[in-house]
Amino acid sequence: MRTIPPGSWLGLLGGGQLGRMFCMAAQSLGYRVAVLDPAADGPAASVADRHIHSDYLDAAGLGRLAAIASAATTEFENVPAAALEFLSASARVTPAAASVAIAQDRISEKTFLSGHGFAVAPYVVLRSADDAARVDAALVPGIVKSARLGYDGKGQIRVASAAEVAAAYARMGGVPCVLERFVDLACEVSVIVARDDSGASVTWPVAENRHRDGILDVSIAPARVDAALADRARKVATDVARALDYRGVVCVEMFVTRGGQLLVNEMAPRPHNSGHYTIDACATSQFEQQARVLAGLPLGDTMQHTPAVMVNLLGDVWFDGPRAAGPRDPDWARVLAHPLAKLHLYGKHEARRGRKMGHVTCLGATLADAIATARAVKRDLGIPGADELAA
Repeated sequence: MRTIPPGSWLGLLGGGQLGRMFCMAAQSLGYRVAVLDPAADGPAASVADRHIHSDYLDAAGLGRLAAIASAATTEFENVPAAALEFLSASARVTPAAASVAIAQDRISEKTFLSGHGFAVAPYVVLRSADDAARVDAALVPGIVKSARLGYDGKGQIRVASAAEVAAAYARMGGVPCVLERFVDLACEVSVIVARDDSGASVTWPVAENRHRDGILDVSIAPARVDAALADRARKVATDVARALDYRGVVCVEMFVTRGGQLLVNEMAPRPHNSGHYTIDACATSQFEQQARVLAGLPLGDTMQHTPAVMVNLLGDVWFDGPRAAGPRDPDWARVLAHPLAKLHLYGKHEARRGRKMGHVTCLGATLADAIATARAVKRDLGIPGADELAA
């Protein structure tokens, strides 16, 4: 394909923190970035070369983006696929709208994965109250997930028995859902894949992920799994990208069972929170790679040169305990007193509990060193779970 030279405009749909980090990576390669975002003051808008304040499906806004962008991508999967289709008429678009549409809907995603032979946790589709009332008792305990718009623990309700499924479905508002049975979980991992127009692909090291209240808490890279399992995980992720005929950066999240089985949980057609460590710990970050693929440049090396632990910073860090009346600035100097702690704040103007405000990537000569720094950072900021991060 034609290479888009530095100095050209790249377009981005979505203006959150992922868009902010994409802008910074693309600009370091010499590109200008125009961000279309309905928010007036999103994280990406403050660093983008141009901000188009527009709804994703507004023809005028999309037209302004199409008029200058040689290529366009998306920051998150819930951008309407129709917006990507509109832009594809005049610009190179990655990922394709069809790939995004599959990832936007858990039913489509599960159907795609199981239909292509990828192992997934046992599940059933719930489209009606009758479906919810007739579930097989073998599928509980588990979790009811809305088919669309659920992320970071939103749109999910845990159920302990078949009798609870109908109530959970009603609480979801009767929208299409999936009921997914819990598995005998050893850990959760993710693999980020970059794939270009020629079908060439690269993966980053497997990340081991820990969640708290449904939101990613820490990512440990490389994951503390044996080499054979890590190789299998990278192959599964690469095969998923190939089956999608994917172009761009995609994250494949997986469960590792205590029996050593790999089950694909979900896929995100974009850079991912669990890949933020690549900015500081790898030769090429996931965001630079996203820009490279979009511009038709060669894929960069994904070698990890330093062990890393990424610690998410939620808005809770800005509050002194659960009863605090209002936010206050955390002691960043204390965090940065750890020489290998790399602070990334997203420029969000309001700290709210549960809101992703930034992250700290803790590096180390060894993984044990990186974990020790992550534990110290958690303690410094009052983030729960420091003692659970055993080296």
